[in-house]
Amino acid sequence: MRRNLVVLAFALLVNAAVSSPLRAQDAPPPAPAPEPAPPEKWFDTADFSFVYTAGNSQTSTLGFKNKLWRKWTSSRFEMNAGGVRQNSTTISRIAIGTPTDFVVEKDEDSELTAEAYYLNGRYDQDLSEDWFWFAGVGWDRNTFAGISNRYTAFGGVGTIWVNEPEIKFRTDYGLTFTKQNDVVVNPDTDDNFFGARFSWLYWHKFTESTIYGNDLVVDENLDETSDFRIDMTNWVSVNINKTLALKVSLQWLYDNRPSLVEVDLFDATFAPTGQTVTTELDSLDTIFTASLVVNF
Repeated sequence: MRRNLVVLAFALLVNAAVSSPLRAQDAPPPAPAPEPAPPEKWFDTADFSFVYTAGNSQTSTLGFKNKLWRKWTSSRFEMNAGGVRQNSTTISRIAIGTPTDFVVEKDEDSELTAEAYYLNGRYDQDLSEDWFWFAGVGWDRNTFAGISNRYTAFGGVGTIWVNEPEIKFRTDYGLTFTKQNDVVVNPDTDDNFFGARFSWLYWHKFTESTIYGNDLVVDENLDETSDFRIDMTNWVSVNINKTLALKVSLQWLYDNRPSLVEVDLFDATFAPTGQTVTTELDSLDTIFTASLVVNF
């Protein structure tokens, strides 16, 4: 009887040892753990640039940009602000006295030579994996381009063409409403008009520390089709660490119907007439910026 019990126990052990690997192979693999959701919090990036020269010439240039954004599961919000301001000082000298005994007097004349500011916000909501709708508002001022205040509201739909960790590309199509107050009023144009908008955003991460971007906005005045504006910016950012980066950017601002400016009128002998006339400003402005970026 005892021998039979021993044989039965041995047979049960052999059967368990043989059948356990088979059951392990037949069993489905465990489901992968779900990826953690991206943290829902606010992010902020600030760019600062400052140049100052002194001595025989004096100039100071201050530039800043700031981007505040947040991304949810199927929506995004961002707010952008920035500006540039430059002051230049002209130094003129005269000598008082005789050729061998004189005193030099200096006169300094400071003036604002560049000034531009902007503030805008935008909200995006996904409709599908590839489509979304958006809406936003903006304000900008560039007195040296003849714009005292310009207010814009825009909205439309967009397409996400590429959304990879290394490359992102999207295009937008929408309508705009613009109210523009010029430094010199142009009686031949309306300061309120509807427009058509096309834009894209391209972002490419070449390495862990180097990123290239290209932003384009084209706005067409539907009331006067010859009046269209193009705003394109190319930029490259190189990370120093998780918080700091160096960034260079080149922005082109093109206006096919630029604002007017008043200029003094001279006669054929270059004598001042005491009168002024209006003429168009240049169509293209370029802004090159080298800045330090702080990521919060």
